[in-house]
Amino acid sequence: MSGSDNIPMTPHGLQKLKDELKHLQSVERGKISREIEVARAHGDLRENAEYHAAKEKQSHIEGRILTLGDWIARAEVIDPSKLGGDKVVFGATVELVDTENDKTISYRLVGETEADLKKRWIAVTSPVARALIGKKVGDIATVQSPGGVRELEVVKISFEDPQEEPASAS
Repeated sequence: MSGSDNIPMTPHGLQKLKDELKHLQSVERGKISREIEVARAHGDLRENAEYHAAKEKQSHIEGRILTLGDWIARAEVIDPSKLGGDKVVFGATVELVDTENDKTISYRLVGETEADLKKRWIAVTSPVARALIGKKVGDIATVQSPGGVRELEVVKISFEDPQEEPASAS
């Protein structure tokens, strides 16, 4: 992802990034500082593996904080529940049938920072998503896969904002 481009994401995706950032800043930063102090107390820093491991971990945390801050600043929030229409766009959940084996599969098109294959959430920039964008029910999307060309028929397009965890009733 290049520096100044907006990053499309769902409201849920943005909240996850903000939660991770807050956790890193308020919990992990303090924890790693304490680890470094403990390791530093062990003496000679040149041969102190704990100290070097803690400093490396600190570097990773600070890098992640910078990355998350950048993504949040460039977030273009798109709420799928406010979308509609008959074409596949960002945020759509698309049910497909593989024309070769008649298997049904469903994907949700999300931002790169939200993609999660276990949930069948694919990045809008992925080859499958790019082949689906603009298609309507009944259209065939042709996708180049490692096993050759696949033809996927669009059978349903929906726009909901499924959450990972149901919101707690408070």
